[in-house]
Amino acid sequence: MELKSSDVNLWKEALSLYDSRIESMSKPNLASLDQFYCNELPSLIHQRNPNPHITTSELSKLMQWKLTRGKWRPRLLDYVSSLDEETVKSASQKAFKSLPEVSKAVSELTVLKGVGPATASAVLAAYAPDVAPFMSDEAMVAALGNSKEYTLKQYLVFVDKLQAKAKELSADGDVFTPSDVERALWSSAIGAKITASSNTDAKSSKKKRKR
Repeated sequence: MELKSSDVNLWKEALSLYDSRIESMSKPNLASLDQFYCNELPSLIHQRNPNPHITTSELSKLMQWKLTRGKWRPRLLDYVSSLDEETVKSASQKAFKSLPEVSKAVSELTVLKGVGPATASAVLAAYAPDVAPFMSDEAMVAALGNSKEYTLKQYLVFVDKLQAKAKELSADGDVFTPSDVERALWSSAIGAKITASSNTDAKSSKKKRKR
């Protein structure tokens, strides 16, 4: 599915298939990590009023989710797992207070070792899905045509596009956040990979039968 698609039903379908696509990846712990990231973490962060923040162990689990759903880079997990608790608390508090100024919020988080714009976007999306979507490879390709540039500048372009799409899809009474748009794009991309893979398997089995 392309970002320019304006068929709300297609977006709803892709979003509704998100959980089953997570399951279909058959990656150890991904389903439970996704449950934590999408459902538990946002509540934990918001419960910490008046100064919402994320802890080191939560950031470490978020990183596990990000790397399991995307590309595995073990050094990043080592970096964030060894971060000082107060440093993580302070950086995330400042970041959340900076919103909706996404640029400043990302900059507050990227002072942490191992946290680049993509990981920062995941932290912000857990706290404010209506403002900041996660910078996944699949959604970056759909929105910008590539996923090679993990810079703040690229992320801000990505945010603008997904915020605009969320607003467009919500025009007729449906409610879409930028994070919903990201998940729908991710789900659609994974679905296309599954279809392509099954088509390849079907072709190779046909060839075998012909022999």
